[in-house]
Amino acid sequence: MEQIVEQMLDEARKAGASSAEAAASNDLGLSVNVRMGEVETLEHHKDQGVAITVYFGQRKGTASTSDLSREALREAVHAACRIARYTAQDDCAGLADPDLMAGDWPDLDLDHPWDLSVERAIELAQSCEAAARDHDARIINSEGASTNTLRGLVVYGNTHGFLGAYTATRHSISCSVVAADEKGMQRDYWYSVSRDANGLQTPESVGLEAARRAVRRLGGRRLSTRQCPAVYVPETARSLVGHFVSAVRGGALYRKASFLVDALGEDVFPSFVRIHEQPHLPRALGSVPFDSEGVATRPRDIVTGGVLEGYVLDSYSARKLGMTTTGNAGGVHNLTMEPGEQDLDGLLRVMGTGLLVTELIGHGINMVTGDYSRGAAGFWVEDGEIRYPVEEITVAGHLKKLFKGIRAVGNDVNVDSNIRTGSLLLEQVTVAGE
Repeated sequence: MEQIVEQMLDEARKAGASSAEAAASNDLGLSVNVRMGEVETLEHHKDQGVAITVYFGQRKGTASTSDLSREALREAVHAACRIARYTAQDDCAGLADPDLMAGDWPDLDLDHPWDLSVERAIELAQSCEAAARDHDARIINSEGASTNTLRGLVVYGNTHGFLGAYTATRHSISCSVVAADEKGMQRDYWYSVSRDANGLQTPESVGLEAARRAVRRLGGRRLSTRQCPAVYVPETARSLVGHFVSAVRGGALYRKASFLVDALGEDVFPSFVRIHEQPHLPRALGSVPFDSEGVATRPRDIVTGGVLEGYVLDSYSARKLGMTTTGNAGGVHNLTMEPGEQDLDGLLRVMGTGLLVTELIGHGINMVTGDYSRGAAGFWVEDGEIRYPVEEITVAGHLKKLFKGIRAVGNDVNVDSNIRTGSLLLEQVTVAGE
């Protein structure tokens, strides 16, 4: 694959391109889904492809192909060149600056192939689902359980002379079941994901957690419309952090399509909040040695003491803003909200009375204005204790106020994602219900 990337860059030079970059990928995986003890789907994945971007001055053309024959690669390069000849000049187009390219980088320990046979994958998924179905007589149906394994190769090179490659794995087990009683039915799920299969939760524990979560939602009630404090568990809290990331991305900022335009240096969160990237954590799901432009990744703070210290930029958006890329072409890398001292139970005790949000539905977010509204489910809490499940409500507010209204960050950090945060205690949300 490295030879293919170099071949395409050479072809681009011969075709007259002033600069070029190419990226190749090769993925191999297995996915098994079972339902009610029977295999529903069994998929082997084998995907490969390469993309080439050429620049004639500051005119850009891009083409891609999954055919890796020499003739197909050559045609992809020339297709990109033809496109570039018809595009307009863009003063911000071009490769990332050569002095920002990654040099030596640490071993991130991302590659842990799982020697998983089809039979064993089926057995794991069946064990997961069986544990869920056997947990409680109220588990009456299943949406299925799955076992997945994927190993991928990434190669990137450009005409600065940069050529880098790494392999990474991702394995997971998941389960979703349906519980029922005289008042109705509820569904819930659980999962485990890791670079290394030895780091996965057992199939039985995943299934038991899915069943427990489904059963505890039975008897859900609606709330009357009100304003109240709320605790978001890590799985829902990461979506709030994700909205923040979207608001400080370069593309939204230079288009003036974010409620945080020109907010650099402002207090966006309370003073105890720190949000930072950790791209070189061994085995972490968001770790990468370089971004998708070959720029070196490095740890950095985005929010310190509640103050917005940096944006999330690739080289194009950085030039648009008169800034320097932050090594985020392709996204953030293990974005972490620094945890506090209390676990979820501790946050509930601090909240006293309010809403525990365990699931969010829909995408009612206006990134231009910051208006926030999403369907939700969870539990009503009184005196720091869960009283009953809640469903068919909407939580709403303005993201600026929600960020500033964070009262505490939990220490129950969920690391099964590229965004790592504990539970969040919010001072106030608007609940729309009956």
